[in-house]
Amino acid sequence: MSLIKSISGIRGTIGGKVNDNLTPLDVVKFASAFGTWLQNNNNKKDLTLVIGRDARISGQMVSSLVTATLQGLGINVIDLGLSTTPTVEIMVPELKADGGIILTASHNPKQWNALKLLNNKGEFISGENGAEVLALAESEDFNYAEVDDLGKYETRDDAFDIHIRQILDLPMVDVEAIKGKKFKVVLDAVNSTGGIAIPMLLDKLGCETIKLYCEPTGHFPHNPEPLKEHLGDICELVKKEGADFGIVVDPDVDRLALIDEKGEMFGEEYTLVAVADYLLKNKNGVAISNLSSSRALRDVAQNHNSEYFASAVGEVNVVTLMKEKNAVIGGEGNGGIIYPDLHYGRDSLVGVALFLTHLAKENKSVSELRAGYPSYFMGKKKIELTPEINVDDILTKMEKEYQNEEVSTVDGVKIDFENNWVHLRKSNTEPIIRIYTEAKSQEEADRLGDEMIAKINSLI
Repeated sequence: MSLIKSISGIRGTIGGKVNDNLTPLDVVKFASAFGTWLQNNNNKKDLTLVIGRDARISGQMVSSLVTATLQGLGINVIDLGLSTTPTVEIMVPELKADGGIILTASHNPKQWNALKLLNNKGEFISGENGAEVLALAESEDFNYAEVDDLGKYETRDDAFDIHIRQILDLPMVDVEAIKGKKFKVVLDAVNSTGGIAIPMLLDKLGCETIKLYCEPTGHFPHNPEPLKEHLGDICELVKKEGADFGIVVDPDVDRLALIDEKGEMFGEEYTLVAVADYLLKNKNGVAISNLSSSRALRDVAQNHNSEYFASAVGEVNVVTLMKEKNAVIGGEGNGGIIYPDLHYGRDSLVGVALFLTHLAKENKSVSELRAGYPSYFMGKKKIELTPEINVDDILTKMEKEYQNEEVSTVDGVKIDFENNWVHLRKSNTEPIIRIYTEAKSQEEADRLGDEMIAKINSLI
């Protein structure tokens, strides 16, 4: 079906032919490339890698292949077993390891899996490093260890405890304030590892948890991307149980969506907005998101006399800009919270703890909290072009066309109008331009998208 090799890792569908899908041979080749790249860039003789996986059906098989390959290179493996993306990220520096591999295809359906690659800080490797790993995979220039030098293997079952303890120790997480509210929460963990980790956290915070799809079987009961159209069951259950709110996470627990007490979506974009509101209220600083995220974050930052900056799309780009600006908070509009006081990675667990602190201190319902934020609506369209049309050329023309507006060319072309914005990005895989818009109403966001399509067609 599909095999996608990129600078952030390799992902694809299980089964099928080598190089077309994520087959055992592809897994071994790519794990060999990453292990070899680490060896080439380290002076140490003994290297150690941390691995962990989400609950998808292929996870154990892929994990076994990766483990054996790394041992075959002479690299030691610490296996966290069922884990989350942020937990693996935290455990790499915690265990003083040289890197990590997370086995997850994030919000992709169950037939997908992937290898995501971490450096010794527990952060995604850079684009430059990723390109070197891909080149090694292509050349298959691997040198495996002799029998006396095979890597050692050990397992750890305390990773969630360590991750949660670090969260509870954060000064901005007020455990007692949360416990005092005795929140009742419904959790949809799409039958993956959030069903293990999030209840452990909520229990430590004195919350009552009603579990929906929390068995880590890897059989996703609905499309695992936490969007409104997939979340009817939890919206109903929140109302039926009279819960304070609902929590939704994706299979690897790096995206956090919330449901208010009325069973309505809080809005994925607004997870980051709410957390930033709480943090910037207590400490002026900088907030970062990507160019395709809601303007509401900028509004909230300005409201607290803080600055806002936007990076190119992609977690690595957000993190790079956060470090450059020494940001207090950052993330992506897909519910990804990056809190640098803990680590530089999207983390639903720290997002839950910070949101609960905010909710406890504001003494409002979740719907009242949401009503206090600027309301924006997003539109997502695309325009298909014939392969001979030069997409870069069109984007340059659009930049000139709107030169009197606030224009960013950090990632495609983003045009900020007074009351709305449009972000035009070319696809890396097909001849299309993606058109993201945001405005004060859905109709206006959609109209702006249609206007941009008409304008692009007039320039072709």
